[in-house]
Amino acid sequence: MHELGVVFSVVRQVETVCMENAVTKVNKVVLELGEVSTVIPAYLVDCWQWAIKRTQILQETELEIRMIDAVTYCEDCEKEYPTVKHGKICPYCGSEKTYLLCGNEFIIKELEVE
Repeated sequence: MHELGVVFSVVRQVETVCMENAVTKVNKVVLELGEVSTVIPAYLVDCWQWAIKRTQILQETELEIRMIDAVTYCEDCEKEYPTVKHGKICPYCGSEKTYLLCGNEFIIKELEVE
């Protein structure tokens, strides 16, 4: 379960931003999470709840996760398709000359602070 390490990294980054901007309380952290990012949202939330109890500035901070669909592009037919449903092989032309356009992101999108 690498979600705990991911959460520790997010907590450190948020704390750094808060220190640099004299913020004393964070109400919400918004993460953008790609559908194929290998991070399991439910595990991430569980780890978040555990981790925020260990830092003063994030004690009651809400975590909002916005999912980003995984989309793949086919170089042969120049079409896009949903990655999870079809994988690496293009459902339109059967080509394997494809690549992921989006869906593996893990971004701290915004912080809501007091």
